[in-house]
Amino acid sequence: MASFTKSDKLIPAAIILFSVIPVLGGALRLAELGGGAEITPDNARFFASPVPVVVHAVTVSVYSVLGAFQFAPGFRRRRPGWHRAAGRLLVLCGLIGALSGLWMTVFYPKPADVGALLTGIRLVFGTAWAAFIVLGFAAIRRRDVSGHRAWMIRGFAIGLGAGTQAVTLTAWLVAVGEPDRLSNALLMLAAWIVNLAVAEWIIRRPASPTRPARAGLALEETR
Repeated sequence: MASFTKSDKLIPAAIILFSVIPVLGGALRLAELGGGAEITPDNARFFASPVPVVVHAVTVSVYSVLGAFQFAPGFRRRRPGWHRAAGRLLVLCGLIGALSGLWMTVFYPKPADVGALLTGIRLVFGTAWAAFIVLGFAAIRRRDVSGHRAWMIRGFAIGLGAGTQAVTLTAWLVAVGEPDRLSNALLMLAAWIVNLAVAEWIIRRPASPTRPARAGLALEETR
């Protein structure tokens, strides 16, 4: 059996490292809810309706960590069955993560730093996340491998937005100070735009000489 390449190890490791902050944030939220922490104005909405935030934290964590291994090309080629099975779970987790996020955006009471602009931004990107996953799933059902890859990368970029938002918000906090409501919304928007820009670069970068052959192999393996 051929050994995995360096990229098969480095790419998932980098994505998982980038996902540490949102995954830890979700774990801390679950610990807070399960440990009977003190109810404050910042967390009261989660204690009042814990199911959506629990579902969101679990599904997004699975989506981020498991999805990282879909970016290891050698791993996908050598484990096509695993790639398909993991992909089905990722579709489910991604859709549940997106829909639970939309539910919280619409129905949870808004904290002081969340206004109409950030609410609108979250609704747009949450809807786009779900739509991209559906489009990616529909593409592979038509055996459109390149379309499937493109839509799934875009969806993953949105799903990983919390990691980039932690970076943009921290950088602003260090350089400027506590962001106001408008700055907070724009920083979160910027993070999603950065992620989608990187996704488009990955999707549109020139194909290596072996990539068409690999795509064909992947298509044959799904039949």
